[in-house]
Amino acid sequence: MEELKRRILAEGQNLGRGILKVDSFLNHQIDTHLVSRIGEALAGHFADAGVTKVFTAELSGIAPALATGRVLNAPVLYARKTRPSTMTGPVYVEMTPSHATTGDEFLMVAAEFMGPDDRVLVVDDFLASGSTIEALVRLVEHAGATLVGVGAVIEKRFEGGREELQHLGVPVVSLTVVTDMTNGKIVLE
Repeated sequence: MEELKRRILAEGQNLGRGILKVDSFLNHQIDTHLVSRIGEALAGHFADAGVTKVFTAELSGIAPALATGRVLNAPVLYARKTRPSTMTGPVYVEMTPSHATTGDEFLMVAAEFMGPDDRVLVVDDFLASGSTIEALVRLVEHAGATLVGVGAVIEKRFEGGREELQHLGVPVVSLTVVTDMTNGKIVLE
């Protein structure tokens, strides 16, 4: 996706330790037009997968997941990091290390919103080490749902997440790939 590549190179910031800041258009301030096109691009890859749910993690995955779900005409479900008082029934829970906060996070989803009849597309803003996506996949498995694919807006190929997800046996699609962030650079494929 050329527009996304241009924005990353123009506005993205390499903060070191593999952290790519794209807050001006994706992770803090959201460019709604760009995110709409991201949703169209991701949905295009999974249009024939029979997606019944688009699933992501709170918080930064919600915008691309929502845009993708709109195009696929599928509800968007996100795993929460804290359990609200309204989540009163059974809950599926997984733990994942957080790259952004440097600690472990819990991801949870109410069992009432995902089950064996669902065909789930996992969407996230980044594919880095794959740990967050793996936790989301485990939640899909807990629900007895079928994983049909994984979509990421930005893949940091040098962190090895794609290789970690190969065992899933589903398509893994990234709209753009960062191949190197050493010495303050941002190099795209």
